[in-house]
Amino acid sequence: MNEQNYDYLKNQVKYTGFGEGLENQLKEKMAQGEPAFTIRHNTEFGNDKMTSDLHFRKSDQTDMYFFNKYDTSLKKGNEDTEMKQTFYIGKENNITLKEAYNLMDGRSVNKDLVNREGEKYNAWVQLNFKETDSNGNFKPKQFHENYGFDLEKALEKHPIQELSNPEDKDRLMDSLKKGNRQSVTFKDGDDEQNRFVEASPQFKSINVYDQSQNRIGRNNNQKENQSKSESKEQKEGIAESGEGDGAKVKSRKKVKVS
Repeated sequence: MNEQNYDYLKNQVKYTGFGEGLENQLKEKMAQGEPAFTIRHNTEFGNDKMTSDLHFRKSDQTDMYFFNKYDTSLKKGNEDTEMKQTFYIGKENNITLKEAYNLMDGRSVNKDLVNREGEKYNAWVQLNFKETDSNGNFKPKQFHENYGFDLEKALEKHPIQELSNPEDKDRLMDSLKKGNRQSVTFKDGDDEQNRFVEASPQFKSINVYDQSQNRIGRNNNQKENQSKSESKEQKEGIAESGEGDGAKVKSRKKVKVS
């Protein structure tokens, strides 16, 4: 077994968000020398369960293995359906397990990406659950910098106590960029209320939820606004994510759990 290759893959798996619990299985599979193998990983985010199959393939020319992709399924709470998606692993534009969960849960993730020409750029990535490709896969959508979403300005429209402290503000913004729904404190005079917020780059705003995770102040005209925003995609910096141009994500429709 190629020990250097093992150390590289071990770290790659770890920093993709699967931790260190798969190291022994990885070593055993590599030692067997099969042309390809899969390792399963199970985790939970709150009441939501994620099952991922990590796919490794051996080079045809050398004894080196490569971590090519992971297939993951999300089952939310007590729902009887699950969503399945494939996230590809390469030199650039990789999606971590937690980012995958946030994308599959309907939120947006801010990523530094590389296009086909090797040029770096920044964009918010989300899954478009209303549009699929010819294979029935949901299409990822990107909101580039020139789209005009400013996370800091969007946050400042709300009385968020954490914004008054530079360190708390930075932590909040970093968490939202990772696609998390983050707990904050809304302060109005002496009145303080616990809230949850998440970034909504498509509508250039922040979604706010109460302690029970119920949406507050939902825009009744959201569907109309979404239709208008989608009609101006190319003009305002929205792009469908393709190979070599942002996060490589292959996704499938929800399926019934037997």
